[in-house]
Amino acid sequence: MNKNYLLRTAKELKSASIQAADEYLNKKDELTHKINEVMLNRPDIKKLVGKDNLDMMKDNHANHVRFIGSVLKKYNAEVMTNTVLWVFNTYLSHGFTSNYWAAQLNSWIEILKEVLTPQTYEEVFPLYEWMQVNIPVFVKVSEEIDDVPDSLH
Repeated sequence: MNKNYLLRTAKELKSASIQAADEYLNKKDELTHKINEVMLNRPDIKKLVGKDNLDMMKDNHANHVRFIGSVLKKYNAEVMTNTVLWVFNTYLSHGFTSNYWAAQLNSWIEILKEVLTPQTYEEVFPLYEWMQVNIPVFVKVSEEIDDVPDSLH
């Protein structure tokens, strides 16, 4: 499995409705607060994110909801794949572990179930499921490629 696999599977995801994207974005502060609370209360959090990376983790969560909100509004498989690869590459190089992504995405999914309406959750869940099931591929590809841009611009 490689980047082409990620792109191909990302292209199989469907766009969310405007209503779902709007609901997600309208609840972004609540979502960010809840993920920070859940992750900060984990007894293994410092092992997951590395030394002195709690603020970086919280920044990641805030950036995550803004990015996913924009993806939900206008889905682009290449942007999605390349951004997630960049995030993995960047955060792994700062001491985050691959287990952080599993813990984080599992927590996101539970929080989304709790906060979003059932219809919005059904539209948003496939994106999170795609990220979750592909964690090993993202780790592998992000470690193998040298052409991950330093920024997304």
